[in-house]
Amino acid sequence: MADTPEGFSIDMHVRVYPGTDREKRGVVVEDFGDTVGEAVHIADTHIAGPARRWAVQLENGDLVFVDDDELVAG
Repeated sequence: MADTPEGFSIDMHVRVYPGTDREKRGVVVEDFGDTVGEAVHIADTHIAGPARRWAVQLENGDLVFVDDDELVAG
């Protein structure tokens, strides 16, 4: 898959939550791109936020879903 305008791509090594105590290393395994959708509200009640763009398989085996601002190359 080609690089996205943000510079991330499937199989790319990344760090999620960079600069925080939650920072972890992993590999991008899916790009949901434009299919992430919208937040869900019913009346004044927030039901769910939009889905995250990237699926990242962490080195410890966990799978996380993050947006562009939660990723850096590396």
